[in-house]
Amino acid sequence: MTAARTASADRPQPGLRERKKIKTRQAIRTATYALVEERGYDATTVEQIAERAEVSPSTVFRYFPTKEDIVITDEWDPVMLAELRARPEDESWAAVLRHVIRTALDLSLAEEPEVLRLRTRLGVEVPAVRARMTESMAATGRLLREALAERSGLDPDGLELRVFAMSVMGGLMEASHYWAETGHRDHIRVLVDRALDVLEHGLPTGKP
Repeated sequence: MTAARTASADRPQPGLRERKKIKTRQAIRTATYALVEERGYDATTVEQIAERAEVSPSTVFRYFPTKEDIVITDEWDPVMLAELRARPEDESWAAVLRHVIRTALDLSLAEEPEVLRLRTRLGVEVPAVRARMTESMAATGRLLREALAERSGLDPDGLELRVFAMSVMGGLMEASHYWAETGHRDHIRVLVDRALDVLEHGLPTGKP
């Protein structure tokens, strides 16, 4: 929790209306995670989520277009982009990406490690969640392309940045899937570092 507060210390604090929105959003997410743990993903309905969160079903849909969005949505894309834009201009791509990704990951683990495990497990076990996660990764990849274009001067729609950004996102997704498929045995930070090693250096010559 301390890390999350430190990261946000320099940003303007939200007003009352925005704080209410954040509170409602979090109530919906908390209700969803609890119900999924109790009943399973498919047996959990939006109506049940709304009742548990003490809001209307229409309010749930106003904040999250689909049930899958409740599961996969996090708050870290803006953090990652802000961190990327703040890195020194002469820092290598590899160092920039490691810092940015580790920062977002550490904040997520500090706030909700059990939720992160649940989300990654559902991303493996539930086809609808996995499909929506893939769409979300693509959207994050587009944001990453734009930030990288600002830093490099390259065309954000050019092939090189498209390949690079989506290679990063694909590597993160596979690390997430591997973590869940192996019962969250290893630390996700170690797996993410291994994924970034592959992107930076290519395939290893032997077993890791």
